[in-house]
Amino acid sequence: MYISVILGWMTLISNFSLHAQEFKEHSSKEFTPSGAHSTLVVYNINGHVKVTGYSGTKVVIETDKTIRAKNAADLERGKSEFSFELEQSGDTIEAYISEPEDSRPHDHWGNDWRRIKYHYNLDFTIKVPFNMNLSLSTVNDGNISVSDVTGLLDLSNVNGDISVSGAKGTTDAHTVNGDITVTYLAVPSDASSFNTVNGNLKATYPSSLSADLEFKSLNGNFYTDFENVETLPFKVMKTDDRDSDGTTYKMDKNSSFRFGKGGKIFKFETLNGNVYIKKQS
Repeated sequence: MYISVILGWMTLISNFSLHAQEFKEHSSKEFTPSGAHSTLVVYNINGHVKVTGYSGTKVVIETDKTIRAKNAADLERGKSEFSFELEQSGDTIEAYISEPEDSRPHDHWGNDWRRIKYHYNLDFTIKVPFNMNLSLSTVNDGNISVSDVTGLLDLSNVNGDISVSGAKGTTDAHTVNGDITVTYLAVPSDASSFNTVNGNLKATYPSSLSADLEFKSLNGNFYTDFENVETLPFKVMKTDDRDSDGTTYKMDKNSSFRFGKGGKIFKFETLNGNVYIKKQS
């Protein structure tokens, strides 16, 4: 089932000598996952990605497209040129931008972006079965938010935040300019990592947390309200360097902490920001 509703309005905004025009379109599409642990993949560029888990069996993808330009001709080009795809192949459902440039990972960008005289945003609002695996990415003008999804999480942003609530699965979350905030219903069963350059990292775990956490920050501190925490010694790593004095060993600069009896390694790294590990109340 595919529904496309053209909101059909163009807004003329006057700001001194600058006249901008805007076109909006809403669409919806449903998929039926083929497996118990299917994967949803979203490759966005400009716009937010919001995913919520629910008790249903369908994946429902709502999209809101916005095209903006300084004049009618550029707006019309954007309307005719910009496009995105929603596809299913086996147990994977994939959403990506196909024009003016394919947003999926590849070695080079074919178009000269300086010639694109319009701006586009594509906002995703998605419902998935609770146990879905997610691989979500965006770059500008939006955050990534996930709630009540218990599958594996692979989340990537550049200029925006990442927020997760009601999670259980192994998580790999990274952004450049933004915070990462994650709340777990259960401790992930495998190693997880969280990375940002300019932002704070905040993770909330059940009081039964038992894991080894590695923390690294150039300009930040580590905070926790867990009580059963042990500081681990620095790791010594062997290198391939060898000279007349023998083999070279290097000290790991990460700070490591054991929560409870230890276990899987959860890594937290930020350049300018703090790390907060909180206990569920």
